[in-house]
Amino acid sequence: MLRGPGSRLRVTVAPAAALAVALLSSVSHCSHPEQKDREVLPLSSYFGTKTRYEDAIYKDAHSEEPRQDLYLLEEACTPVQLVALIRHGTRYPTAKQIRKLRQLHDLLQARRAGNNRADAGGGRDLGAALADWPLWYEDWVDGQLVEKGRQDMRQLALRLASLFPTLFSRENYGRLQLVTSSKHRCVESSVAFLNALWQHCYPELPLPDVKEMECGPPRINDKLMRFFDHCEKFSSEVENNDTALYHVEAFKTGPEMQDILKKVAATLQVPVNSLNAGLSRFPLQSSFSLVMQRPFFHCFLSWATSKTRSL
Repeated sequence: MLRGPGSRLRVTVAPAAALAVALLSSVSHCSHPEQKDREVLPLSSYFGTKTRYEDAIYKDAHSEEPRQDLYLLEEACTPVQLVALIRHGTRYPTAKQIRKLRQLHDLLQARRAGNNRADAGGGRDLGAALADWPLWYEDWVDGQLVEKGRQDMRQLALRLASLFPTLFSRENYGRLQLVTSSKHRCVESSVAFLNALWQHCYPELPLPDVKEMECGPPRINDKLMRFFDHCEKFSSEVENNDTALYHVEAFKTGPEMQDILKKVAATLQVPVNSLNAGLSRFPLQSSFSLVMQRPFFHCFLSWATSKTRSL
């Protein structure tokens, strides 16, 4: 078993050396600390099941290189197959999320008359502070990869290359094949990953356009990578089935959700009936959706080497 600071890679013996990497899409928030301030935030573990890249990397404060199990690095010809599941890098919120953010922002600004009121501790209340926050997102950013997301992919590629130096080599670079969905954040993540590997293998050469690389550009395959859009069983039994999400709908109107709405309304000092408990329309859900959203299998990065390489 190979273990990185925040990941676990399963390795099995195979007839030929092969490397397969799956790129999964999920949501990451866009704010990020500067290099000198990077750290695992105390509340990050509560923001859903998808660990941020920096939280995984910087748990090891002394090195970005993954830890290695030495028995796999013995001087023997050991064919291996490596499978890893990876998500795209940090992105902007989607246009749908931005519309929800505006809905919440408008609600808070409507109560601006109380913005200067102090709370019990002498500070401004949370609703007023959020109302003053400049909501600068425009629809055109619509989930695009940010520079932090490209850096996520670069760091990930270098960590993987340092773990398998004989597979991630000049000799094998031309055997790379990347498969992704047509989602721009997934394509851009794949390109950033590929660019980092090129610079790792050819540090003395200028970075070419991805179309001019030996391995070629990422190949788009939405039928594979966006399989829910093409899965007839999912469409008929879940998406278009009014009874499939019965328990979800029951939760939206249940006592637990009502208690949450009352607490949120009291904290923001807005009428409780101005908040909608439906997850698809609940204004506050957009506040957290940058870090709390179910993953979608948008991207897939596949790499295979045809030669057995000695580790």
